[in-house]
Amino acid sequence: MLENAKIPLLGFAAFSGTGKTTLLSKVLPVLKSHGIRVGVLKHAHHNFDIDHPGKDSHTLRHAGASQMLIASSKRWALMTETPEKNDAPDLNEMLSQLDQSKLDMILVEGFKGDSFPKIELHRQSLGKPLLHCDDKDIIAIATDDAIATDSPIPQLDINDEMKIIDFILGYLNISLQTEKPSIKA
Repeated sequence: MLENAKIPLLGFAAFSGTGKTTLLSKVLPVLKSHGIRVGVLKHAHHNFDIDHPGKDSHTLRHAGASQMLIASSKRWALMTETPEKNDAPDLNEMLSQLDQSKLDMILVEGFKGDSFPKIELHRQSLGKPLLHCDDKDIIAIATDDAIATDSPIPQLDINDEMKIIDFILGYLNISLQTEKPSIKA
């Protein structure tokens, strides 16, 4: 149960190289242009660093800061060291880090093993197995070719971001408006 999800949440689950980031980079500007404030939570399967050697924040973090918050008039970022953790990040814990009062929805890239509503992205050419067969939380499949399946879940064209946006908004019960979005009661 994701008790830290206070607003509508939907994920994109797929094997690496399927196009999760590519799809999100097409979906996000459309949602933003309609005033929908979207938070994105991305799971990285490897060590990553958003800070770079030579920057003061990098120097201070490597000098021993457990948390390093860097801020400007345009943005801020908080980096938190978690050397005691060896397991994957906890989705529910990460959701609690977002300021959901300033968002209308959260889109999640990855965390495919967690239980929450997801759209599976599938490209036949990659030769990877389908995820929805073993994941009851997959609510649709976005694919580049129709899939013969016994599952009644909808199939979407992975290359038609407008249809995917329509599906997302319908599923999350959010209306597109030119002003401020509203969540339907």
